[in-house]
Amino acid sequence: MRIKEGDKRNDILLASTRIFAKVGYHKSKVASIAEEANVATGSVYVYFKNKEDILLQIFEELWKKLYNEFKSISLDTSIDSPQKIEQMTELFFEHFTADIDLAKVFVNEQTQLLNDQMIQFSRYYYKFLDLGRDIVEEGKLSGSIYSNIDVDIFRHFILGAIRNLLNQWAVEPDKFPLDKIKTNFKSLIKHGILNSK
Repeated sequence: MRIKEGDKRNDILLASTRIFAKVGYHKSKVASIAEEANVATGSVYVYFKNKEDILLQIFEELWKKLYNEFKSISLDTSIDSPQKIEQMTELFFEHFTADIDLAKVFVNEQTQLLNDQMIQFSRYYYKFLDLGRDIVEEGKLSGSIYSNIDVDIFRHFILGAIRNLLNQWAVEPDKFPLDKIKTNFKSLIKHGILNSK
C-alpha cells in the first residue's frame, strides 16, 4: 500500500469517522481505518494509542471547534441570551449538516463515552456546557429567560433534543429534512408550543 503524504493524523480521524458511522465503533477495526485513510496500520499507532483514543480525539476536536465558535457568540454584547441560544442551535446544525458521518458518530457514541466513568471525556465539552449555563443565567438576570428555569434540565433538554433530531435526520433524511428540523426546533425554543394570543 502506498503511504499517503500530508496530514496523516487528520486523514486517520476522517477515515475513522466514516468507518464508525458506517459499521459502529465496536464493530470497526483499526486495519479498516488504516485502509480507509490509505495509511499503514502501524501509522495509526504513531498518532493514537488505540481505537478508543481515536474516538476520543474525534470528540475532542468537535467540541473544541464548537466551544471556540460558541465562545465568540457568548461574548457578543449586541445580542441577548435567547438570540445566543438560537445561534448556538445554528452552530450545531451547521456542523452536522456539513458532515453526516460526524452526526451519526455523535448520536451513536457520545452518550456511552460520557457514561463511562473510566474515560476522561473532552474538556471542551464541559467548557461548552459552562458557556451555555452562563448564557441562561445571564438571560434569567435580564428577564429574557424565565427565572424558574433549571439550567441543568434546560441543558439536557437542548442537547438531548438535538441528538435525537440529528438521529432522525441521519436515518430518514426525506422524512426529517434538516431545514424543517432546524426551523421547528428554533421556534419551539423561542416560543414554546402554546399559541399565545
